[in-house]
Amino acid sequence: MATVSLPEARRTIVAVGRWLDSKGWAPATAGNYSMRLDDGSVAITVSGRHKGRLGEEDVMRVDMTGASLDGKKPSAETALHMAIYRDFPEAGAVLHSHSPQAVGLSRAFPEAIGWTLAQHEMLKVYPGIATHDLSRTLPIVDNSQDMAVIDAAMAPRLLDADALPAYLIRGHGLYGWGADMAEAERVIEATEWLIAAELAEIGFRNGSKA
Repeated sequence: MATVSLPEARRTIVAVGRWLDSKGWAPATAGNYSMRLDDGSVAITVSGRHKGRLGEEDVMRVDMTGASLDGKKPSAETALHMAIYRDFPEAGAVLHSHSPQAVGLSRAFPEAIGWTLAQHEMLKVYPGIATHDLSRTLPIVDNSQDMAVIDAAMAPRLLDADALPAYLIRGHGLYGWGADMAEAERVIEATEWLIAAELAEIGFRNGSKA
């Protein structure tokens, strides 16, 4: 786990917001990003800001319950970030992206509770994986406006020894995390790429090149 100062977290989160927006994974005001701070609190994006146009003032502090420490308003999904920090003490950064591919995959298979990723070289991006010759399941949980419902559905599955540091909320988007922001970025980018590759394979199998 890596911790950083608030000024460093603000600069890093502003930069990652621009990067995710450039990928098309942060439409409108969607998404939220956080980092664990060296004083035991968490820096997280303020609610309702466009992530491609963040300023450092759009990154606030919350305690480990998700309560604001500076009077600014955090996203309702702050609770999901806190759940990851609670369950994974090694997590230093959490990212939430909203690609059309990730949302589309979760909606196209409404009964799926996970998506198996097998024999992909890209799997080696994830921490602790050194070969393509295996499979891992990306969990999918139904969306809810009650973050406790999402947490209760997802937490037991993420604690499995073979769980990826990522999951999908159906019709909503992707969560991924890492020991630091660089690792969280790799997890998000690898997972988004794998989802796009899986959708391309489905398209080719069905006779479409789209």
